[in-house]
Amino acid sequence: MKANLLVGALVAAGVIGTGAAAYRGHWSPVASVQANPAVLESGVAAPAVNPATSSLPLNGFSDLVKAYGPAVVNVQVEGTVKTSNQIQGIPDDVPEEFRDFFRNFRGQMPRATPMRGEGSGFIVSPDGYILTNAHVVDHASVVNVRLTDRREFKAKVVGVDKDSDVALIKIAADHLPVVKIGNSRDAKVGEWVVAIGSPYGFENSVTAGIVSAKSRSLPDATYVPFIQTDVAVNPGNSGGPLLNMKGEVIGINSQIFSRTGSFAGISFAIPIDYAFNVADQLMKTGKVTRGRIGVQIQEVNAQFADSFGLDRPRGALVSDVIEGGPAEKAGIKDGDVILSVDGKPVERSTQLPSVISAIKPGDSARLEVWRDRSVKNINVKVDEFKEEVQKVSFAPSAKPLRLLRSAVRLLMPASGQRR
Repeated sequence: MKANLLVGALVAAGVIGTGAAAYRGHWSPVASVQANPAVLESGVAAPAVNPATSSLPLNGFSDLVKAYGPAVVNVQVEGTVKTSNQIQGIPDDVPEEFRDFFRNFRGQMPRATPMRGEGSGFIVSPDGYILTNAHVVDHASVVNVRLTDRREFKAKVVGVDKDSDVALIKIAADHLPVVKIGNSRDAKVGEWVVAIGSPYGFENSVTAGIVSAKSRSLPDATYVPFIQTDVAVNPGNSGGPLLNMKGEVIGINSQIFSRTGSFAGISFAIPIDYAFNVADQLMKTGKVTRGRIGVQIQEVNAQFADSFGLDRPRGALVSDVIEGGPAEKAGIKDGDVILSVDGKPVERSTQLPSVISAIKPGDSARLEVWRDRSVKNINVKVDEFKEEVQKVSFAPSAKPLRLLRSAVRLLMPASGQRR
């Protein structure tokens, strides 16, 4: 029984994706961010304390946008989705012997409904690889990409991972401008960030704000430790990059918290480190492999912490151990509190799934466990979490995306003008 107070609150109020699916009545597209690595060389004022992350330049964000905006693209999709027709009643002229048939099948009759929508994305390699959200290209039979110079290309979907909401697509082009990839782990709460995208179809719109929180857990996104911001993003901006003041992409704008479907002051981005790990696997194998240890967990509240003798509420309480799973084999028990994994503290139960899923199946994880009012260290051999391959459009490349990531930094001109 896994408790997640934040998830419950978000479900009640409505957490909404921000991509093409918004046009299907489920998602709302989010503001796209654009990144380019020559910001500091183009006149950004030096901040008093931390020039790289916390200070607002005297000229606003204009140099950053000029340098990195060209690598952000508009993604337009067409396709079909399955919907249902509601049969309200049984016609009077239906013979009695057939009325049971109507009663059994009355209610849901699937049909294919045309779908059109748009979102955003950003170029991560000069030869046309683009990161975006899975919900932007999900159910799409046609994907078109438009650059800021008005060139248009048809894109192929390399792979889609719905669990992380990350997708990798490819266009047939060379010498393209690329974004500068940052490190989302270094992002600080309170630092300035910028988004560039196509809210409601208004391409290359720029919005700014600050990092509000890190490692947020959202409904249907168990594995992703989202970056929360107050950057204004709206339907059409899904898949766009979130940039820091150095012009580095630290996240992919993905969802907003809203009761209306429009921006309400809270938006969420997928950390770029996490997204690149997913994209790298999609490129090499066409699927994403995640680790698991076989436990069900819940939050440690103040009452639990007091009864267990913990100094404060923290960690993930094991409420059930899956029979025959890695945790049971390693000796994990019901009532254990997992405090850290490989030295990484687990402050809330919602952090544990993303930490474990990032471990390669077959590797061992060192768990710091609170049991009987003392700390125990237990090594668990991580197993693979089995899940369906989401989507592969063509044979994946053997070239690791991490090499493309290095190339992005090396191939950028010194001036930072990527396009």
